[in-house]
Amino acid sequence: MLKKFIPCIYLHNGNAVASLENADVISQSPVMLAEKYDDDDCDAIIIFDMSESDAEHEESLDIIKEICGVVSCEVYGAGNVKRMEDIKKLLYAGCKKACLNFSKQGNIDILQEVSEKFGKGKICICYTETDKISAYDELIKKYADELILLNSSEIKKTFAIDLPTILCLPDLSLDKMIGLMSEKNVSGLSGKAINVNSSEIRNMKNICAENDLAVNRMLPQFKWEDFKKNSDGMVPVVVQDYRTDAVLMVAYFNEESYKKTLETGKMTYFSRSRNELWLKGETSGHFQYVKKLTADCDMDTILAKVKQVGVACHTGSYSCFFNEITGKKYAEKNPQKVLDSVFTVINDRKTNPREGSYTNYLFDKGLDKILKKVGEESTEMVIAAKNKNSNELIYEMADFLYHMMVLMAEKDISWEEITDELARR
Repeated sequence: MLKKFIPCIYLHNGNAVASLENADVISQSPVMLAEKYDDDDCDAIIIFDMSESDAEHEESLDIIKEICGVVSCEVYGAGNVKRMEDIKKLLYAGCKKACLNFSKQGNIDILQEVSEKFGKGKICICYTETDKISAYDELIKKYADELILLNSSEIKKTFAIDLPTILCLPDLSLDKMIGLMSEKNVSGLSGKAINVNSSEIRNMKNICAENDLAVNRMLPQFKWEDFKKNSDGMVPVVVQDYRTDAVLMVAYFNEESYKKTLETGKMTYFSRSRNELWLKGETSGHFQYVKKLTADCDMDTILAKVKQVGVACHTGSYSCFFNEITGKKYAEKNPQKVLDSVFTVINDRKTNPREGSYTNYLFDKGLDKILKKVGEESTEMVIAAKNKNSNELIYEMADFLYHMMVLMAEKDISWEEITDELARR
């Protein structure tokens, strides 16, 4: 079992506050705070919805959805769960797991129902009293995947429970960290202790690894000596946006910058013009966080997929590649680019209506007309699928996708939201 470091975000009135007991605002942008934790190499984030009204609860769900869309780590949704519908909303927002608070009898009562509906692997139990967990031991083992202990005074009792358990801690020393992580049932550490030390997560993981504890680290499969270097002893690095695959820039690694990149998780190059290490974003704030490094077949070039903060180019352009030399007209074949292009036109028609446009006709008629067309095209697609020749089916599928994208634009849903949901599955 990999041991995890899991910061918490406590949502209250649209802000991130200090804790479940302390509503002092620590960040007015919970999304930016989540991105920071993700960039600090956390393994997951627990988000506690502390809303008191239905309107605030819906606002919190929107924030949780936005967080799930921008971070690459897993998100646990917790708080304000009263019925199955609340679990569904958290999972639909993009959470990997939804949490039931076992301090509430109603949550205990719906455990089996939500587990059978959404799967045991998506259900987590929050608790403060170990005795209550022990009383429902068999039920929890059958229908839940993990526990979260919110009361640090109960830690010693929880070691006897044979279930993966995340411990929420107010503070943490290195000796305490090693001792707790060494416990068989402890799956991770969370709470204020991790929140305030999130910038040290990589170092804490290294310390755990030195003590033979399994943690999720970015370890290289190749040493610097395995690469073929150019005449200057360096290896060129082609840098891509990990979401869009857009080529951002080309730079160079020497041995020190390669090792520094692996150590920090931030792209660090060797500047040939300045003859020194160059941490991308050190002065501009436009850091590049490593998502994946891959060597080519000759081991003389590295492809880096990164999360780009801001822009990559010193000119202010997102990519350094914008000076078109020449080109020939061609039909785009990349499926995602084609869908993005069509969707861009549909959204443009919505904001800049054009006379005689069928798309504007649909928008003018409203949601019911759009839904009617989606239903009609869906039926025509089903009928076409009964034919042996697939040409008609392809045509009808294209029609269906177009009308689906009109519906997406009408409901302000992006392709990225849909592909993120598919990727989570």
